[in-house]
Amino acid sequence: MTSPFWTRERHQDRAPFLKARAAIVRAVRDWFHDQGFTEVEPQALAFSPGAEVHVDAFEVPQKNGQVRHLHTSPEFAMKKLLAAGEERIFFLGKCWRAGETGPMHAEEFTMLEWYRADESYERVMEDCVEITRVAARAAGASTLRWREKSCDPFVEAERLSVRGAFAKFAPRKEGALSHDQFSAAITKIEPHIGAPALTLLYEYPISEAALARRCAHDATVAERFEMYACGVELANGFGELTDPVEQRVRLIEAMAEKEKRYGKSWPIDEDFLAALAHMPPASGVALGLDRLIMLATGARHIQDVLWTPP
Repeated sequence: MTSPFWTRERHQDRAPFLKARAAIVRAVRDWFHDQGFTEVEPQALAFSPGAEVHVDAFEVPQKNGQVRHLHTSPEFAMKKLLAAGEERIFFLGKCWRAGETGPMHAEEFTMLEWYRADESYERVMEDCVEITRVAARAAGASTLRWREKSCDPFVEAERLSVRGAFAKFAPRKEGALSHDQFSAAITKIEPHIGAPALTLLYEYPISEAALARRCAHDATVAERFEMYACGVELANGFGELTDPVEQRVRLIEAMAEKEKRYGKSWPIDEDFLAALAHMPPASGVALGLDRLIMLATGARHIQDVLWTPP
């Protein structure tokens, strides 16, 4: 059995990772401030924690009999701030997802999430690459590493459409895929991307992008991307959907699928939908900071980079 994190021996083993973590957090905050972003602090208790079908949230019963949730992402709250007039905002703090444990998962984790009003999702793709380089420099790393793979974040990132990834790594007959079929195919693709350079995987099917707007050149795909390093997903971003009518339909579909699969769903956040009518065109992205720290420091388990792991 692993000794508690507070024992001097274990803390000494983890100290280099934690020192690097502190340097990365400081460097990331400095980068955002230099770019003219404002750091925001959304409430962690949310009426509805998101639109993810496969994510579970911690429930927090209220004295009035209602239920709130610890947020799985500050996305809805931050989009409301965009509707209020904020233009460049970022969040660096805790989020919670029940049941997510393993070498790269923790139920309580650190999310880095940011939004740019009136800017394209290609711009936040560029942000992701630059943030990765900021983290590597702060850790004194020239490469990112996970298991047997390595990635040089300082060379030009590869850009690969989902359609192109299927053609290259998971050839198939034409036709729509079910969610399960799509997930299975992406599992085959992920080990091949993010090495030896970062990979930006973009233009996901609409069915896999509940909060992203449709691409202008192809309405069957959405302005959604994910960034990979060493076969590991680090970031998930969108050109944001701001049509409240279409967003309502997508949320209802996602929650129906969640109910079908898991026997529970989250309420629709009507306040969020009302705010969308006032939200400017925007792009945003969420990045798992603990994972980035792991790859920049060579840590082998997420508990190595958490200050007080469970």
